Amino acid sequence: MNIVARLRADLVCGLGLLTRLPTGWLAHDGLPYSMTRSLWCWPLIGAGINAFAALAYGAALRLGLAPLPAAGWCVGLLLLLCGGLHEDGLADMADGCGGGRDRARKLEIMRDSRVGSYGVMALVMALLIRTTALAAMPGPVALVALPVAGALARATMAGVLWQLPPARHDGLASTMTSLPRTVLVACLGFAVALAAMLLPATRALTACAVALLGSVLMYCLARWQLGGQTGDVLGATAVVTECAVLTALC
Repeated sequence: MNIVARLRADLVCGLGLLTRLPTGWLAHDGLPYSMTRSLWCWPLIGAGINAFAALAYGAALRLGLAPLPAAGWCVGLLLLLCGGLHEDGLADMADGCGGGRDRARKLEIMRDSRVGSYGVMALVMALLIRTTALAAMPGPVALVALPVAGALARATMAGVLWQLPPARHDGLASTMTSLPRTVLVACLGFAVALAAMLLPATRALTACAVALLGSVLMYCLARWQLGGQTGDVLGATAVVTECAVLTALC
């Protein structure tokens, strides 16, 4: 199988997992699909999605929309493009960790499709932080901060996946336990490189340090409360990291 087919297969897996964008035009029978191998493109997909939303934000400002409502529509576009996937993980993890008395009960709550009070509060805070952080930035700063935050957020997902064992024996995250070293290095390297290219050195260092801190905090929380990672933990990590990076850059 040639390298082009492998790259196309990885993009299909990455886009299918992280977004609600159609992938049929990329998919073909016989491609070597591997969700684990697709990790290298997660930061690129996060940066691309957020760059599209950043352009929409910039266009709204140019049309005369005030920063706060423009930022609100920008965040809404991100939710639409990604289907609220990561936000769903954040809500589930908040409900599980906030409402369960033991590990088994926490994991059971996280599987419940209903959203409880902890989940609602976590979602409100995440949306509020991203919207106000964007609105506090000058337009040109937001155009580069959003892609950087998107890339770093997806890279931290891979970091938590690498460091933590699965909290349960079923689910998508439980199948992604053996991460190829080259794929992981590429994933983290792409995220750091994007930050270095798009931001001044001190700002890039700040963004990367904040992303690392956010991932460490989510790692510690998941290990303490759940004994490992799940898909919801990974989604929550992405949202928390994005909020932290945008806050640090505003």
